[in-house]
Amino acid sequence: MQTKDKTLKIIKELLPYVLIVLVVFLIKLWIVTPVMVNGTSMYPTLHHNDIMILNRTAYWWNDIKRFDIVVIQSDDLIIKRVIGLPGEHVEYKNNKLYINGKKVKEKITGLKTEDFDSILLGSEKIPKDCYLVLGDNRGNSQDSRALGFIKRKDILGKTSFTIFPFNRFGSKK
Repeated sequence: MQTKDKTLKIIKELLPYVLIVLVVFLIKLWIVTPVMVNGTSMYPTLHHNDIMILNRTAYWWNDIKRFDIVVIQSDDLIIKRVIGLPGEHVEYKNNKLYINGKKVKEKITGLKTEDFDSILLGSEKIPKDCYLVLGDNRGNSQDSRALGFIKRKDILGKTSFTIFPFNRFGSKK
C-alpha cells in the first residue's frame, strides 16, 4: 500500500509541471512562435538572424492588410511584406506602387523596385484567397515575382516584433 501512496504523491507533485509544459507547447504551436529571419530580403526593416514573434492568431478575426509583415510556409519559412490583396491589380512604374491604377504611398521610403506588373504572374488581378508579397530589399528577394501569388492557407500569421538581438528589440513596421 505504501508504494501506491508514494506513486500517487509523485504524480501529484509532477502534474503541475507536466501541465505547464503542455500549456507552453500548445501556446507555441497555436498562438505565438519565435521565428528567425533568414537572409537579407527584408532589409532594412529586418536583419539576417533577427528573432521575431510570429502571431498565429492575428488573422483569426482580422483580414490580412496591405503592408503587413507575414510568415509564409514554403519549403522554409519566409518573411515578406503584403503588397497586393485579392482582386487587385498591382503595378510598379518608375519605382512607384499602383493598385488598380491608383498611386499608393508605401510605408517604407527609399525602396527601389523595378517596373513590375502582376499580369506577369498569369492573372490581371490577384486571385481570390491569394496575395502578392515582396521583400523590402527588392533587389535581393525571392518573393511573389519569383514564387507567384501566395495562397492564404500558406500564410501562418503576422510578425512585427523583434525580440533578439536586444539592440533591435521592438516593433517593426
